[in-house]
Amino acid sequence: MFTTEEQEELRRTVRALLERNPPARPAPDATPEYDETAWRLLADQVGAFGLAVPEEHGGAGFSYAETHVVCEELGRTLAAVPYLGSAVLAAGALLASGATGDLPGIADGTRVGTLAWAESGTWDPAAIRARVADGRLTGVKEHVLDGARADLFVVPAATPEGGLGLYAVEAGASGLRVEPLVTLDRTRPQARVVFDGAPARLLTADGHRVLERLLAVAATALSAEQLGGASRCLEITLEYVKTREQFGRPIGSFQAVKHRLADLYVLVESARSVSYDAARALAEDAADLPVRAAAAQAYCAEAFSTVAAETIQLHGGIGFTWEHEAHLYFKRAHSAAKLFGDAAWHRARLAPAVLGG
Repeated sequence: MFTTEEQEELRRTVRALLERNPPARPAPDATPEYDETAWRLLADQVGAFGLAVPEEHGGAGFSYAETHVVCEELGRTLAAVPYLGSAVLAAGALLASGATGDLPGIADGTRVGTLAWAESGTWDPAAIRARVADGRLTGVKEHVLDGARADLFVVPAATPEGGLGLYAVEAGASGLRVEPLVTLDRTRPQARVVFDGAPARLLTADGHRVLERLLAVAATALSAEQLGGASRCLEITLEYVKTREQFGRPIGSFQAVKHRLADLYVLVESARSVSYDAARALAEDAADLPVRAAAAQAYCAEAFSTVAAETIQLHGGIGFTWEHEAHLYFKRAHSAAKLFGDAAWHRARLAPAVLGG
């Protein structure tokens, strides 16, 4: 069993909070908006944003195991809260860099941090072309989570000495331009961020080490969200097939539907196993963390996409309408499957370790 009784109590608390304050669903062509109520309640009543931040830096002093629980519950509801980008990635980058001065505001949820990483559609550290010269950062970052609301950008860029460093850029800095993006998933705002000589503060010159760990952190946290989304899809589908009737019988009584639901159940529970295994490895800082995190991301991405697609199919006509929430999970599944690298990329990274290369 991965979760402790305290972690299960955290799960019940977060789930109850989100159920009492269900997120507003985005309208067609509407500008993505944050769920401010859930955001404040998670920060103020649960302390969710600082769970993995040490107490001396304003956090609760727990581990990524607790963060994993929150990510799973946020994945169930698709609540538009800047948690993955700020509480997981930005906070993780600051901790791994040893630059803890910016952590208190992120830990209490009053400031939003984000990791401006991807370039040219890839999260491969070798593809980073942004660079710093004379304390000024130049480059373009894509798919920046919560970029339009961020107070602090943590940016990997080449150092003047030719290495890879992590730099901090404050929102509103000269030479910084943030362009909100229209994305498939309206519940997760993203932005394109342009740095044109923006003043940058060095956090660490050991960027390769930090990014390798952050990739494992990101893959593990995202697998938790994907598990939560897949679990919720299965729940609403089971509820539907028990009440939807054809030929005078609930469609859930048909053998063909039972078989499809059984397959989805296996996918969800297998995703739970591999995601929890990665979370355990992260909490214990296991030596094989990169392998277990890559496996979790690759499997959970495909599992969520399959379950979300079957949710639409098994709901029939209503599943294809904007009014039903099935399309939101389908869009989250397919957009999240590309975030931090797709399944094929993670398997390629996993292969040498598995094959002994």
